Amino acid sequence: MDVILKQDVENLGFEFEVVSVKPGYARNFLIPQGKAVVATPQKREELNKTLEARKAEEDKMIAEAKEKSAKLEGLDIKIEAKVGAGTKLFGSVNNADLAEALNKAGVEIEKKHIKIAGNTIKRLGKSSAKIRFHRDVEVEFEFEVIPDQDSIKRAEAAAQAKAEVARMDAERAAAAEKSDELSFKYDNPLAVKEPKKEEPKAEAEEAKPAEESTSEEA
Repeated sequence: MDVILKQDVENLGFEFEVVSVKPGYARNFLIPQGKAVVATPQKREELNKTLEARKAEEDKMIAEAKEKSAKLEGLDIKIEAKVGAGTKLFGSVNNADLAEALNKAGVEIEKKHIKIAGNTIKRLGKSSAKIRFHRDVEVEFEFEVIPDQDSIKRAEAAAQAKAEVARMDAERAAAAEKSDELSFKYDNPLAVKEPKKEEPKAEAEEAKPAEESTSEEA
């Protein structure tokens, strides 16, 4: 169902824009709230006359929108967020977070003019959003969600703890293996034992006479 917006509507469009929406959304929300009217042929004709009368103003708005959109070229936006396990975020990042980051970078934009696929981001990494500065000026903008400093410190501490546990496990395994080897050698009757080394015979023994006298001299 086509409607003509009478004002800017977040994640939908700008004032004087013709958009397609579900009939229930139009009848139950947009029209009763005074945000839109049904785009009948008569209303479309009225819209064209209004835009024609506003042509000078519209041209100025479009020029300003293009000037703002040009600031996005080469702009590197990174939004810090708290991270849980792996790349999953605690909470999420939405159009308000991106609008805040862009405004800090010098690009004036309202969150209602930013549309993120799925509306929220729940994992680290690169994402994109459609940023509209005017009905006729829309830009696809790429940005990145990165872990905040607390999350980085937690990840580093967890990695160190994991490495320490692995080291201790390796030491215990090595000690257990050595103990098993010793036990096998000395306690197992089937184990091959090394022969004992003979001690050198004493060299100080007195030489015995080759023959002993069997009778005494008279």
